[in-house]
Amino acid sequence: MARFVVSCLLFVGFVVPVRAEEAGFRPDKVILEHISDAHDWHFFTINNHPVIWHLPVILYVPKQGFTVFSSAKFEEGRVPHDGFQLLTEEYIEKYHLDPQKFLEGHIIAVHPDGSPNLDKPVYDLSLTRNVIQMMVAALLMIFLFTRVARRYQEAPHRAPHGWQNAIEPIVLFIRDDVARAFLGEKAEKYLPYLLTVFFFIWINALLGLIPGSANVPGNIAFTGVLALITLFFIVISSTRQYWGHILWPPDVPLFVKFILIPVEILSFFTKPFALMIRLFANMLAGHLIIISILSLIFIFGGLAVAAGWGFSIVSVAFTVFMYLVELLVGFIQAYIFTSLSALFISQAFETGHHHGSEEETVI
Repeated sequence: MARFVVSCLLFVGFVVPVRAEEAGFRPDKVILEHISDAHDWHFFTINNHPVIWHLPVILYVPKQGFTVFSSAKFEEGRVPHDGFQLLTEEYIEKYHLDPQKFLEGHIIAVHPDGSPNLDKPVYDLSLTRNVIQMMVAALLMIFLFTRVARRYQEAPHRAPHGWQNAIEPIVLFIRDDVARAFLGEKAEKYLPYLLTVFFFIWINALLGLIPGSANVPGNIAFTGVLALITLFFIVISSTRQYWGHILWPPDVPLFVKFILIPVEILSFFTKPFALMIRLFANMLAGHLIIISILSLIFIFGGLAVAAGWGFSIVSVAFTVFMYLVELLVGFIQAYIFTSLSALFISQAFETGHHHGSEEETVI
């Protein structure tokens, strides 16, 4: 943490005077660039020289096939390449595209003169910043768990040491307080999924706190896919009684059934929706606050260099505090997502109503 504070102070010392001299600093653009996905990895900028890792662009067009090239060819959206254009705010305004439909950072097909070719569909399968970071998180999980598992195989009765000391308490916590608490006898069956989703969310949350990294858990596509996987486990674990309670609720008058059936069907789909929105909103909010506080340095610096220097102390202090909070929030949100997944799965092979009070407690 001391290194983080020192790096923040050095960052402020070098950058505030520079950015204070620049006109038109837009904090909204900086914040959106940080939380959104991208085809390149912009780490930082020194004296107007950005340090960028250009990622591979993989596009598929029907009847044309795949096209692969480096995102550097777009020159940050200033020029088209091979019949494709990386959308920028200036390009969208120039050709009067709908900003709700054509988002900045997306890729579209263009005519030879550079105008948009909206009749040509483009499917973007690129290795974006979020995808690369998810791969890094997956590789870290494979490395850590295979290393720990190998030590258990080599010396099963030896006292845990090294990474075993760090991982074993968490694994036991998820097994005893989540899997067994909600799933009972079937806990071992679902434990691999619960452990995987917990560590995958938590590691991505920790990686997202590294300056210059991507905020993967704050991407709704990421949380949406995890929620769909949980929905898949709910469906394959469901019983006839579970669907009976949804499609024809027992022990209620006939006219009430026609009111409850739409409510039960809606509740079936709101479960994964709640998982998706809860994780997305909580992980996005922390990053928005941190970047907003840091942006105040440049806003005050634009008014006066002395003001930027003076407010930098307060800003860095609040940023360090929020940074510590985010370390805790990442663990809590991974735990809540895992707990609710276990709860919803348990309802599928019981009656779907036994744990109503428990669900309210967790939520």
